[in-house]
Amino acid sequence: MIRILGTIFAGLLGLAFGSFLNVCLSRWPAGESVVTPRSHCRHCSHTLAWWENVPLLSWLMLGGRCRGCKAWIGWRYPVVEAAVGVLWAAETWRTFHPELLSMTRLPIDDFWFYFGYGVFQMVLFWLLIALAVLDAEHLWLPNWVTWPGVGLGVITRSIILLYVLGVNDASYTELPESDPIVKYGPISVFLAPVWAALAAAGLILLIRWVYWLVRRREGIGLGDAKLMALLAAWLGLPQALFAFAVGVLLGAGYAMVLLAMPSARRESGPWAASMIPLGTFLCIGGIVSSLWGQRIIAAYLSWSGLG
Repeated sequence: MIRILGTIFAGLLGLAFGSFLNVCLSRWPAGESVVTPRSHCRHCSHTLAWWENVPLLSWLMLGGRCRGCKAWIGWRYPVVEAAVGVLWAAETWRTFHPELLSMTRLPIDDFWFYFGYGVFQMVLFWLLIALAVLDAEHLWLPNWVTWPGVGLGVITRSIILLYVLGVNDASYTELPESDPIVKYGPISVFLAPVWAALAAAGLILLIRWVYWLVRRREGIGLGDAKLMALLAAWLGLPQALFAFAVGVLLGAGYAMVLLAMPSARRESGPWAASMIPLGTFLCIGGIVSSLWGQRIIAAYLSWSGLG
């Protein structure tokens, strides 16, 4: 019962934070404050009443249009709210699943660890949805979102690793000699996410450099390198690489759909030079990797005999 109630609460909280995220996504590109003025129509400046600002329900009741000028609000608003709500609810349901909890070295009744881990994942989802939309709408991955995201990922993952490795529960004498904490000290746990972030960003920079050597123009933006560093800091290098593979496949599929469109074929020149929001697909890959990456990687290693 507690698990069900927690999932419902997380979903409703996600809807509220998704609504706030929509405010951010509308105002950040314009350099506006996300605090003032109150929520309003972007076309006629009509200030929204409280009942016009209820996540999902208000959009449905208004038919997706402003009550004042009848301008189209857009699908992004309900999609973002629903995405945050569903992902937060799914993460809560998954985090407190007994089968998944038993996969760690921690006792299943260590509630506060799993609560904190779930909150960290929710923050990651919020960041990835924000970056996915910004890149899809503006081809923009702002530094003041990616860099703090990398730093927060390093800190949170280090805390999780320290806890899982037993620093809070055991002295050095109780840990095996092969444990990295014993061999290199606790600092090694903090360096692990840093090295993962550097390696993931380096992969993008290498691809960018090779593309420039071949085509003599940029193929991947620096924002994508910072995004990969963010994913590696939060998820670890294996899951970040899995997210990269998913993102590349989605991006390739998107490019093929565009190429198959008659309008794109008629304008082959501009289409060839058009930019694809790779960051959006990397964010989707990051969400997929966060939810199922460990199991997919483990299943592949077991199937290939490497696990």
